[in-house]
Amino acid sequence: MSRIEQSSESLTLPPARDAGLLAIALAGVSASGPIMAATAAPALAIAFWRNALGAGSTGAYLAVAHRAEFAALGRRGWAEASLAGVFLALHFGAWVPSVKLTSVASATALGATQAVFTGLIAAMAGRRLPRIAWLGMALAIAGTALIAGADFGVSARALAGDGLALLGGVFAAAYVTTGASARRQMSTVAYTTICYSVCALVLLGVCLAARQPLSGYSGEAWLLILAVTGCAQLLGHSLFNVVLRSVSATFVSLSILIEVPGAALIAGLWLGQWPPLSAIPGLVLLLAGLVVVVRARDRLSEPVPDLD
Repeated sequence: MSRIEQSSESLTLPPARDAGLLAIALAGVSASGPIMAATAAPALAIAFWRNALGAGSTGAYLAVAHRAEFAALGRRGWAEASLAGVFLALHFGAWVPSVKLTSVASATALGATQAVFTGLIAAMAGRRLPRIAWLGMALAIAGTALIAGADFGVSARALAGDGLALLGGVFAAAYVTTGASARRQMSTVAYTTICYSVCALVLLGVCLAARQPLSGYSGEAWLLILAVTGCAQLLGHSLFNVVLRSVSATFVSLSILIEVPGAALIAGLWLGQWPPLSAIPGLVLLLAGLVVVVRARDRLSEPVPDLD
């Protein structure tokens, strides 16, 4: 089969049922950033609770149902899944605070640069990237610079949020790369149970060390924490895994990029938080670059991200 045929096959539309599930998943992840921005609780505490609740909702059952698999896992499998959980905690520890500091649109777009950093990690590991991937990275970097320049004119706080969001993208790439290695040795169920549990424990330690209150929030804040857990952790990424049965990881990765304009639209309509006009060219350029990178990644069989 030629490359052109492979490329077109990778973008085949899913069946109607899975297309509906994909739409629900996209709505879920798009609502993640706006919900966290609206939650009156410390950012690190939000990161902890959404992961702790997500892991706890399925972890106990999975630990029993897959007891034999857990018992058979070697040290390497446990170590890689645990390391992925640490990187995931670092991602959330950087990205969730960024949503509180800069616009949801900028934070979501800059967090999505994990696709660029994943490619760079692959290149550093000796994998040869297609030229089109480097072009996409260049476009994404140019878009990032334009966003940062626009937010610099807004406030130092917004610029700090941009930096945290970008750092979140770096840690997300490390998580995806480490997780891809771990998943070769275990089922997705076992992997996510270990990874999310370790992520929640690390974030708990950070919250305690930083003396972030983990309770005492208003009823509305707790409802929003439950909502972001349901939207992003359960509806979002669980359904992404379901539709992978009928479509390629590349198609799902491209679909997830809809989260960027989706989150911006929800934040604008709900929170009245529209990105500054000066940032829009950067957002468009960054998104275009990410589309190019993800399409090029199809040739490398890179894993689909499993994040926000």
